[in-house]
Amino acid sequence: MDDRVKAILAGLDLWAEWPAATPRAIVGAALESFAERGFHGTSLKHIAQGSGLSTAALYVHFASKEEVLFALSRRGHALALALVREAAAESLDVLVRAFTIWHAEHRTIARVVQYEQGALTPEHRAEVGALRRETERVVRDLVERGVAAGALTVPDVRGAAAAVLSLGIDVARWYTPGGRWTPEALADLYADLAARMLGAAPGR
Repeated sequence: MDDRVKAILAGLDLWAEWPAATPRAIVGAALESFAERGFHGTSLKHIAQGSGLSTAALYVHFASKEEVLFALSRRGHALALALVREAAAESLDVLVRAFTIWHAEHRTIARVVQYEQGALTPEHRAEVGALRRETERVVRDLVERGVAAGALTVPDVRGAAAAVLSLGIDVARWYTPGGRWTPEALADLYADLAARMLGAAPGR
């Protein structure tokens, strides 16, 4: 793995927001249940059983299962934004590689926060939406700079940025460890595909 990619990924700790054991156990149990049953199929009882707590004990930390989903969604999207900001300061190649590997290695939370957004309250959905728009803006600015410098050739900057992000995000939907692709091999493939799609030489 490229040292720059490795450094970016090493700085992203999913669980740092929940350093205490109890809230971390709650969030972890909720994540597993949301991934297995979906948000609407998950009850507080499922989360309580998974975390080894009583249902009443959950309310000390979260008012509802929607608040747990929001905490996960906010954290997942904040990490994605941090990743693209740091990677965009390097290159398109580094960004695609890091984004792809992160979504392969953190496919569970990535899948949940992408596909359960509709369960958030309007206020929480708006907050997560702001993080998503900022992530898109960072990638769009990177593509615009590449076009302005003559390093990239794309007919639609906004569409190209969305396509770059979609490549990585979709990994969380289908990726399974032990299959044909390792995260690193997939990153190599996607970096090459993105470079070709945007009219750049691989490695730019």
